[in-house]
Amino acid sequence: MRTGLAPAVLGLLAWLVWGSPVLAVSTVRVDGAGTLTAGEVVEVAGIAEGTPLLRVDVDAAEARVARLPQVASVEVARGWPRSVVVTIEERVPVAVVEQAGTRTLVDADGVLFDTVTGTPPPGVVPLDVPGPGAGDRATRAGLAALVALPAGVRADVAAASATTSEDVTLTLTDGTTVLWGSAEDAEDKADVLVALLGQLESGALDPAGTIDVSAPSAVVLR
Repeated sequence: MRTGLAPAVLGLLAWLVWGSPVLAVSTVRVDGAGTLTAGEVVEVAGIAEGTPLLRVDVDAAEARVARLPQVASVEVARGWPRSVVVTIEERVPVAVVEQAGTRTLVDADGVLFDTVTGTPPPGVVPLDVPGPGAGDRATRAGLAALVALPAGVRADVAAASATTSEDVTLTLTDGTTVLWGSAEDAEDKADVLVALLGQLESGALDPAGTIDVSAPSAVVLR
């Protein structure tokens, strides 16, 4: 009697886990979406309601969501007993570049991930480089300068440009030109620039049209 009961119990458990609607997907929750909508993420994840949780291929769902340009990272997890949770981290735009009339947002790693037609998000700086992209040294140098700046100072940067990795230039909203140079010593350059801007604003220094912080230990104002 008991011998026959054990396979029956195991069979029932297997059915509950693999085929029963009791432990099947009823909701797919999305955490971390900002520019993307939850609906867009759910559609791309491709997890059908009613699928038994153990049959959900979380790795395949992650791979599909990761292909969305706006997604920097993603994790798909089963939420017992009847849900799946998709947690994403979206890319944060630092700059906007233009190629062939198309303007595209760029994150701190140089990844071009979303086009814009109107005003870019606050704090996103137009970056002019010959070949925008994660593998472009001029792009990386320009982004390194922007990322090093405090948010308050970056908000005062009207544009950034670089033809090589050694000649990054920033233009402030008041027309001041900042000669940044290479990506080296970015934090030191940012600290020096912040201090100089404070002194200029307070009147402790005479107005300057150009601030050269390319060698942060030997700053030149002119």
